[in-house]
Amino acid sequence: MRLVIDCFKLVKGAGKSIGIYNLALNLVRALAASSDGNELIVFGNSYNKKDFDISNVEFIEIHKNPLNKITCILWELFEVSVRARNQKADKVLFPRGYASMLHLTRESVIIHDMIPFYYHEHYPDYFNKFENFYIMSRLKASARKADDVITISEASKQDIMKYAHVSDGKIVVIPNGYNAIAKKEFAEPDEAYILAVTSTLPHKNAKGIVKSYEKYCHMTDNPLPLKIVGIDDCSEFTSDALTMEKITCIKYVEKNEDFHQLIYGASAFLFLSLIEGFGFPPIEAMQLGTVVVCSDVSSLPEAAGDAAVYVNPEEYGKVARALVGILADNDKCSALRRKGLANVERFSWDKTGEKYKRVLFSFQ
Repeated sequence: MRLVIDCFKLVKGAGKSIGIYNLALNLVRALAASSDGNELIVFGNSYNKKDFDISNVEFIEIHKNPLNKITCILWELFEVSVRARNQKADKVLFPRGYASMLHLTRESVIIHDMIPFYYHEHYPDYFNKFENFYIMSRLKASARKADDVITISEASKQDIMKYAHVSDGKIVVIPNGYNAIAKKEFAEPDEAYILAVTSTLPHKNAKGIVKSYEKYCHMTDNPLPLKIVGIDDCSEFTSDALTMEKITCIKYVEKNEDFHQLIYGASAFLFLSLIEGFGFPPIEAMQLGTVVVCSDVSSLPEAAGDAAVYVNPEEYGKVARALVGILADNDKCSALRRKGLANVERFSWDKTGEKYKRVLFSFQ
């Protein structure tokens, strides 16, 4: 069987697709490692050639600009399907979730989430309405026309069924595989602190993090300082002097090892997203033995399993009480660390790769 994986639009560091880039790269590596006689073709570009041009993969560089919007629209709507047929492909996999309009071969799509629909309902003016409408339309059309729909959590599956009106039997859930963090000696922190990860996007709930921490500061005589990665300022969410003096905002951490050091050194890891397709940050924290306090919504309970303290991300007082409680309970922290290390093993790439092979190579 000849499988084409469309990676033409994937450029590391461009747009918001780093998670999709990493999934596609790990998937290509997993499939190439044990192809079982199947042929693997990757449509790529000059930016990602160094990553995707690997052994047991036929890498075809598309000599177009993947950073040009018009080029990418024409590619995904029409050209990719023609190119795949010319390669005598039996199936095409679209890791970004958008299938071709021509449908000249069998097609599988990976739809990570339906967050554009969430924004349409809850934050209709946040994104360009025309662009968001286009994305929603393409996601619905792709889910309906593809032969297989793969998604990364049961929560995303339910959203796809709700918004695209696709039947249960057409959707396969394959959780993301995790990237193992390189083992090294991390430095012990100079002082105890809480770490939170967020962004400026509303669904990442920076407001909820700051408001919850504000309440936490007033519930204890000796509150731990808070470090927030993903924003450079939090003054719009609080004017409380005690809260402000104890928060450090870090807009961006360039090196993975520096980010992992921050996680390792934290007494607790706070993740209060309102919706996630999967939710990798808690998995990273568990690998590093850091106790996780996270939202009880969307896909996060699936990803974190029994290894986290769950909270309603919009009930700030209850989040604060959860922080006070877990930071004072050494026995529970130890138990959660053990459970966290066991939990991440559910998402090894060996297991994830096997699940993908069963779906992608099922039509010979």
